[in-house]
Amino acid sequence: QVQLVESGGGSVQPGGSLKLSCAASGISTSTTYTLYTMNWYRQAPGKERELVAFISGRGGRTNYPDSVRGRFTISRDNTKKTVYLEMNSLRPEDTAVYYCHARRELVPNYEYWGQGTQVTVSS
Repeated sequence: QVQLVESGGGSVQPGGSLKLSCAASGISTSTTYTLYTMNWYRQAPGKERELVAFISGRGGRTNYPDSVRGRFTISRDNTKKTVYLEMNSLRPEDTAVYYCHARRELVPNYEYWGQGTQVTVSS
């Protein structure tokens, strides 16, 4: 069973930075890990969960919504089966629980979620 474990959340002042990590277990090899596209989502209180970053299996493609583009950077280390989200110039509206998500790009398209990590941006 694949498990995703996030870490790196916390509290930071506006303009600050945080780097989230998401380590995968239950995936046999780094090559198998490349079959999974990885995403970071976030959910603020009273709001729907939204996608904030996408990265393809080998890391060649990334995508971000306008709300975080230029401030957030997603990356992955397939040898460590870990995906990262570096967040800079944080704003109070970035406050949310951040979730790691994996989607297998071959059928069957298994999907997995992490438990979430809280990010709070406040002065």
